[in-house]
Amino acid sequence: MVVTTIYVTRHGYATNIPSPTGIASDPALAAYGVLQSEQLATALSKIQDPPITRVYSSPFYRCLQTLDPFIKKTGEWYGLARFTHPSPAPPALLQSLFPAYSLTYAPSIIPSTNGESVAQLHDRIAYALQHTILYADAEDATTVKPGSADPLGPRTAILICTHAASMIAIGRALTGRMPDDITEDDFKTFTCGISKFERRSLKQPEDETVGERLGIPKVKWKNGRGVLGGWDCVVNDDCSHLEGGEERGW
Repeated sequence: MVVTTIYVTRHGYATNIPSPTGIASDPALAAYGVLQSEQLATALSKIQDPPITRVYSSPFYRCLQTLDPFIKKTGEWYGLARFTHPSPAPPALLQSLFPAYSLTYAPSIIPSTNGESVAQLHDRIAYALQHTILYADAEDATTVKPGSADPLGPRTAILICTHAASMIAIGRALTGRMPDDITEDDFKTFTCGISKFERRSLKQPEDETVGERLGIPKVKWKNGRGVLGGWDCVVNDDCSHLEGGEERGW
């Protein structure tokens, strides 16, 4: 199997409602956000071509809570991807709150608690995406039966739940499109919307890690290149599955 599609969503509507983590900067979803997450789960559960086989999330409570209805529908869960800079709750606590949370998957890179620049955010996310996709491709390759008519096996999809700034950076890193004006309104970030990216080529590109920049392994993704050969954005934050439509864009 090989990953050909990536879905990205932003967490549901959240306010200053305390979460069970007890961390002030880690709120829970509002009641409306919970409703959004249920509508999101219904839409995601209908995706079959290709099916979502892995789910990655920011480890903050509102993102995990957003995914919970979908996870309960499908029984799928894979790991976390630190795609923002307050520190989240410890993994053991998160697993006690979300039993499907994986303790065995290690994040590829953890952002500095001192914050980061816009350039660092984009480079960190590009590296995290490359690591995540390569890991999934390598693991899927072990499931292809010898002599299969298609050496790559069935196509699969992954789902990422994250935050507004990270969702924008994910779109730019996957497509390779970094605007001169970083405030350009290019990738939408409505709560519980769904963006879809399709892989341009299944040919494995040359090694794209070219050293480190301020501790972040630098991946060649700009100038239209995109992570691992690039991805096309075919759906930019669709909200047709939500009763309230597009809300809280960034």
